[in-house]
Amino acid sequence: MSAIKHGFLYQGQVYPWQRKPRGGSTRGLARNRFVSFLENHDQVANCGFGERLAAQADPASLRALTAVLLLAPALPLLFQGQEAGSTRPWHFFAGHCGELGDAVRAGRAEFVVQFARLATPEAQAALADPGAEATFRSCVLDPRDRRLDHPLVALHRDLLRLRRDDPAFTDPRPDALDGAVLSEHAFALRYQQGDPQRDRLLLVNLGPTFARAANPEPLIAPPDGAGWRLLWSSEDPRYGGHGTPPPFDRARLAIPARAAIVLAPDPDAALPRGDDTPPGPLAERSEASAPDRRASREPIDATKAASNPVS
Repeated sequence: MSAIKHGFLYQGQVYPWQRKPRGGSTRGLARNRFVSFLENHDQVANCGFGERLAAQADPASLRALTAVLLLAPALPLLFQGQEAGSTRPWHFFAGHCGELGDAVRAGRAEFVVQFARLATPEAQAALADPGAEATFRSCVLDPRDRRLDHPLVALHRDLLRLRRDDPAFTDPRPDALDGAVLSEHAFALRYQQGDPQRDRLLLVNLGPTFARAANPEPLIAPPDGAGWRLLWSSEDPRYGGHGTPPPFDRARLAIPARAAIVLAPDPDAALPRGDDTPPGPLAERSEASAPDRRASREPIDATKAASNPVS
């Protein structure tokens, strides 16, 4: 959330690894001047064995985080066939030989011991030789592996189309984006436009099914006279998902497990307010005296729904 809203996480705080302050303030900088990514050359190479996200992450979480990447105002970086689910490794490599090659090899092995799992003798022995041509060749994308019918390609195309066609997602104004944490695993991003009917809401859940009856978070409230209509979901079966029921009803807000959903205001989706008068003691006694009538109107128990998450 902080990275989306502020660009850099370290803006002058002490960075423990370097034991000194890192970064500077981004105040006043438009969000669309930053570059964001899920993986890049440093991150993948420093895994030790060049593993890609498509080979490590569960597919549903990867789809949800891809939505966050492509619908955030920052310029998204897609790395080495990421949009097609490439699992080609990305190793550290260098075209040096002789004494310089030996020094690079030794320096690389020494550099990665900062990562505890790569400091073991077994991991050190398994590191790819950065000077070997085979190490470089293993990182080159093979066009034969690039399937345009891959579900991830459809996912990226649809999200990039949303980003291109809907100005709410790339609005550089400071007050055009706000966010809130809904739970340990769920958060909301509200894209705010001059006309509230042009707002967009991105709900992201990286844990088990989120189901909650009370949600006193203003950012998820629809504009006056409207409700929320589902515009896009990472759980679309075309992407390998399992479908998305309406997230809002009178009983609760529900977000599928490990999913991201985009919502747009829609007057036809407005929930009827009914009687806004809170029940008092007389109403409660009346309900208690008529259990059959009460049971027929009782909403879905969100706590029970949450205790039985859908994977």
